[in-house]
Amino acid sequence: MAVAHYRVSERGQMALPAETRRRWGIAAGGAVEIADLGAAVVVVPAGRGGLRSMLGEALEEAGGYQSLARRVAASEPDLA
Repeated sequence: MAVAHYRVSERGQMALPAETRRRWGIAAGGAVEIADLGAAVVVVPAGRGGLRSMLGEALEEAGGYQSLARRVAASEPDLA
């Protein structure tokens, strides 16, 4: 996973790096979805199922919501 630092303009804008746009097929005017997670912001290309699809896949991979919730509660009781 590559991590880079970028500045936000006075108008609240920032540019996605060209390599990232090419990798994810985001052309000029392309859409992205943004999720504010409180402690982080996640940017996902829109149109491929987006954030809901990614969340569903992650939950499925974790064995379903109940299984994930049990594991989180066991390891992080404050989050339960």
